[in-house]
Amino acid sequence: MIYLASPYSDPDAAVREERFRAACRAAGVLIGRGIPVFSPVAHSHPVAEHGGIDPLSEVWYAADQPLLEACTELIVLALPGWGESRGVRAEAEWMLRAGRRVCFVTEDRLAGWEPEGLE
Repeated sequence: MIYLASPYSDPDAAVREERFRAACRAAGVLIGRGIPVFSPVAHSHPVAEHGGIDPLSEVWYAADQPLLEACTELIVLALPGWGESRGVRAEAEWMLRAGRRVCFVTEDRLAGWEPEGLE
């Protein structure tokens, strides 16, 4: 399974909403190609909204960690702000320490991306 890391946190709710939508589009591309993917942003944004959880809370790190550990690769969706994202950095560093592949892909290039072992 692929872990789709992407920036999310921002004080501006409109920025968070657009990042959520981009993560959903990216996950849709991968799922549509038959590639299993977990996107913490696509999953957590509506859960935070409808579950009354602060979307910027540290609780998300603990919630996402077991899923990160279950994944064999990580794609960083290189949206604006990805380089400043503490969450993306922490997820990528964890995967690299675990000896797993980390790729950086823009939304427009995702359709041609291949998971490890299928290239």
